[in-house]
Amino acid sequence: MRDRYATLRRLETLDPKTDHQEIHRVSSDSEFPWDYGRGLEVAIWRTCCVPAISGVLDGTGEFALRAQKRYDDTRILLGELVRGGYDSDRGRQAIRQINQAHRRFDIANEDMLYVLSTFVLEPVRWIDRWAWRPTSETERLAAFYFFVNVGKRMNIRELPTEYAAFERFNREYERLRFRRAASNHRVGTQIIDLYASWYPRPLDGLVAATLPCRLDAPALDALGLPAPPLWARVAHRAGVRGHARAERVAPRLMARLMTRPTARTYPGYPHGYDLADIGPHRTSPPVRQQPTARADSPED
Repeated sequence: MRDRYATLRRLETLDPKTDHQEIHRVSSDSEFPWDYGRGLEVAIWRTCCVPAISGVLDGTGEFALRAQKRYDDTRILLGELVRGGYDSDRGRQAIRQINQAHRRFDIANEDMLYVLSTFVLEPVRWIDRWAWRPTSETERLAAFYFFVNVGKRMNIRELPTEYAAFERFNREYERLRFRRAASNHRVGTQIIDLYASWYPRPLDGLVAATLPCRLDAPALDALGLPAPPLWARVAHRAGVRGHARAERVAPRLMARLMTRPTARTYPGYPHGYDLADIGPHRTSPPVRQQPTARADSPED
């Protein structure tokens, strides 16, 4: 049987400050490919609990009209940063795409900092609660250093220097900024529809009913969603616990079974696409005749 902790032991020999890119890549892509994806989905969802953020998303109509593309854009650009590194050619292009998308809006630095904090903390929280093993301190610190460096390249100010400080900021920001708004509810329910759309009928209805179990009470209240019923909570727990047990003993099989398409909006990505075409500034991504250099497709 494969030694499931061999990779962790190797990661523990690295320095999370200087080797954070390698640690975060291995942790997110190899150790927790499915769980890391679910954590990022929660991160996207929680940002919609803030009226200042959901108002921008609601105003653009991105989730109302192009929810799958909006999700794919985020997934591809983050995947490029993780896989190639933020200072690689494709990593720098991904940063340019992200900055270009944000430049159109007057977004407060505090809101940008909060979104960045969710990308650090929500995957860690999901993994620690639901995955086949919890994250190590090395993995948590590597995620922190990775996204702080991304934040610097996005010109986000007042970045924290410690993981604990980022977590305190995240908690306090949510305490002060989570509140009900019509835009929260609209975008939040559009996200439910998107996530449920990945499953065939009638399974999509079950998934839609259990998805709110991923959120805590403050987030549900801010989104104007009712608390999920007991049966949904039981079904959700059974599903994620069952996945964790299977992931522990058969990671390669689970990777084959659970890996989703890299991006439904961009069939065959990265082949046939220029990375500069990825992003919300494009409503219908053009396909190139000549493929770009091959990049590994990020697993979900």
